[in-house]
Amino acid sequence: MVAALRGGESMRSVARRLGVGLGTVQLWAGRAGHEDLDLVDWTSRSSAPRRQTRQTAATIEDEILTVRRILREESVLGEYGAVAIRRALSTRPGGDDATPLPSVRTIGRILERRGALDARGRVRRPAPPAGWYLPDVAARRSELDSVDAIEGLRLKGGADIEILTAISLHGALAGAWPETVVTMSSTMAGLEDHWRAHGLPGYAQFDNDTRFHGSHGYTDLFGRLVRLCLGLGVTPVFAPPRETGFQAAVESYNGRWQAKVWARFWFDSLADLRNHSARYVSATRARSAIRIEAAPARSPFPAEWWFDPRATPRGLVVYIRRTSERGVARLLGRSFDVDSHWPHRLVRAEVDLSAGRIRFFALRRRDPTDQPLLREIAYEPSQRRIWRRPGGDDTFDEPSRT
Repeated sequence: MVAALRGGESMRSVARRLGVGLGTVQLWAGRAGHEDLDLVDWTSRSSAPRRQTRQTAATIEDEILTVRRILREESVLGEYGAVAIRRALSTRPGGDDATPLPSVRTIGRILERRGALDARGRVRRPAPPAGWYLPDVAARRSELDSVDAIEGLRLKGGADIEILTAISLHGALAGAWPETVVTMSSTMAGLEDHWRAHGLPGYAQFDNDTRFHGSHGYTDLFGRLVRLCLGLGVTPVFAPPRETGFQAAVESYNGRWQAKVWARFWFDSLADLRNHSARYVSATRARSAIRIEAAPARSPFPAEWWFDPRATPRGLVVYIRRTSERGVARLLGRSFDVDSHWPHRLVRAEVDLSAGRIRFFALRRRDPTDQPLLREIAYEPSQRRIWRRPGGDDTFDEPSRT
């Protein structure tokens, strides 16, 4: 373009031939001037002015840095932040009448832009993967179903109801079962039907409610729901008490169910509620079909299987716990000395009923892949004959050792 102009061609003819505007030709001709074409800087430049109209003057910025240095070295209070700098500038001769002072926020931005801040910015670490406390789940080698219950709902006429809910961690495979009251028996029936239809997960996670865990009045207790999971090859996992985040998936689903089902319609009966809930669950599964398909594979439900609550439990039961100030973990109605150098920290307790061992692993959200073994303890589970009172919880005879 510039070479053509210097060869004698007019600006308009160059613009028509190259298909650009006359202003473009004039711009690059002015940029080249009379310099040799090999020496001209052809890089693009911003059209914005080099200095914004409302930008603080460089002299004021330099004065702010000078005041900060003086305050840092001589201030009796030892304060030299944006507030202290503005206070010192306001006491200069003439005060605010001499030159309008920048605001505290502007002074802070000037200090940041000029690299005069001592404090480090907040380090935002990436969140750990879903199910980070279980290596197989975190690596997507196994699926986890989170189970919970919604309480405190009431139908027209004063009938109280509760909702058993479940959702898978990776696939978002959801389920909801409205009941007059959620018991261990109704939980077992709902999960068994759910797993027969969709397959078995590798893990099933619960909170420490007695309807899931069983009575807390006995040591070494494994309730019927735990025995059901172990009999099907599903590892039961119990989240730590009074800890947030571990049941976040199912708690979020509980909120959505209440907002999209319970709060939107008027239900005259439990059957009507079950009908609306079934429609919502079916719609959520259809929406999550791609995610369900991409989730870890679920095992088929055994064809020839029946539940024997009196069978000796075999397999793995996992407890996520936080140690005390002395590094003691509480589970199964007992206290276990884990590690005195690991106080108030999370541990994963794997109760291996087949091998008769309990293994404690350290857990860190900051480094979720590093889960060293803290301690391994020999464990002999008690053998209890289980029976159930009609309409009541599980009851056990006194423990006997075999």
